[in-house]
Amino acid sequence: MILRALLLAVVFAGPVHAQTDPSTAALKAAQMLEDASVALTEADGARDRVRALTGTIQAYEAGLTAMRDGLRRAATREAQLTAELRAREKEIAQLLGVLQTIETTAPPVLMLHPSGPLGSARAGMMLSEVMPGLNARAQALARDLEEVQTLRQLQQSAVDTLTDGLTGVQTARTQLSAAIADRTDLPQRFVEDPIRTAILISSTETLEGFANGLSEISEGEIADTSANISGRKGLLSLPAQGVLLHRSGETDAAGVKRPGVILATRPRAIVTSPTAATIRYRGPLLDLGNLVILEPQPGLLFVFSGLQEVYGNTGQVIPEGTPVGLMPGETPEIGAILSTSGDGTGTDRSETLYIEVRQDNSPVDPESWFRTSKDG
Repeated sequence: MILRALLLAVVFAGPVHAQTDPSTAALKAAQMLEDASVALTEADGARDRVRALTGTIQAYEAGLTAMRDGLRRAATREAQLTAELRAREKEIAQLLGVLQTIETTAPPVLMLHPSGPLGSARAGMMLSEVMPGLNARAQALARDLEEVQTLRQLQQSAVDTLTDGLTGVQTARTQLSAAIADRTDLPQRFVEDPIRTAILISSTETLEGFANGLSEISEGEIADTSANISGRKGLLSLPAQGVLLHRSGETDAAGVKRPGVILATRPRAIVTSPTAATIRYRGPLLDLGNLVILEPQPGLLFVFSGLQEVYGNTGQVIPEGTPVGLMPGETPEIGAILSTSGDGTGTDRSETLYIEVRQDNSPVDPESWFRTSKDG
């Protein structure tokens, strides 16, 4: 087999034999988005539509995150390979020149040598030693060119996938808001008195003061509960997908030390309850923006602040995984998602969720209850 013909056949005619890591990641992400699209369709007939739509949104968020990361890796790899191939242009030209010479030289001439039969034999031995090396270099070049082509095709086809994914997740969020508003099957531990709530808000200057007065905002008695999640301490999932920016007691960007942790999330990320809990308060408070205060067991409060939209009604007992709000921000455009300017360290997570845990009227380190990681 003539090597040059082999090289050209592999590069231009051969199928993709194995996907590279970046392209595999992006292709898996595309499948995740496709699965989320199917789930969105099936959510219409789900018995618990809120739960179905919540899972669909989370699937879309995971798929879009994976797609973003996969495309960034693919673009980085494609640029790396292109730069390497350009740097090796001279070497590649020499390799093709050798292959061209071997191809155009008549076979009988290849068998002759000026020194006679012994020289021909030695030349043949030398050629047999060189040929595997030339073959290996040709195969390596073919793989690189094939990978570049695969990565470029992947990036070109990603626009439609991302467009469908962004449209799907927005549709799911809209349907979720409607499904939550229509829900009437949740137990109610108490009914909020809006006048008492307004008085409490106006008379307190700190989250601590407000939390201590929560029992005053009900119209009547607050039903007792025997809920106990002590056995899950330290094992709870964070309420949103994100990266931990600041731990308890660390100084934040404003130079303020808070007892809670700050989680960086992507715009419009969904925030869910990590356990079954009573909604003790939801709405704006002080300088914390919109927040939700959950009570998973007597004496224990989870505070999530920095939301744009809040779901549910004060006094309701919600199941684990129930959405309690959405983060603010604007959904990024396709161009921003496809951009390779990010370094993959979470710089696209532009929104911040503040998480505080209060036990027996005192703040405790949220990491004593939640599984957290600096890497998200």
